[in-house]
Amino acid sequence: MSTPPQHLLRLVLSCRKVTAQVTNTTTQSIIAMASSSEQEFIPRYRAQLNRYPRSQHFWDARVASRVGEKLGFRLVEMGVSDVDIDVAEEISRPIHFRKIVIPLFDSVKKTGIDVSGIDQLRF
Repeated sequence: MSTPPQHLLRLVLSCRKVTAQVTNTTTQSIIAMASSSEQEFIPRYRAQLNRYPRSQHFWDARVASRVGEKLGFRLVEMGVSDVDIDVAEEISRPIHFRKIVIPLFDSVKKTGIDVSGIDQLRF
């Protein structure tokens, strides 16, 4: 019998931003969060907004990777050592989104956080 996950990493994706949040599954509260709408990403966002022809997506795998890195560092500071992802939710995403969010999970893992379920998302 396996124990339920303590921390769950979930992504909120839109064409304008990517947000990663980690929730404590017992209290349903967000304990850490990182987003592409943070101050660091604003100059890049504005440059893409004023570009012609306009793009449909304002973030890419590099931005997702940096968001994952920021989230990972915040989790390390809090003393969190492992998170789980909802594999079924991630697999249900369109393939083009999955390709650009896998670097986010890899960046979280590179900071020393164990991300359970990431191996099932590989192509």
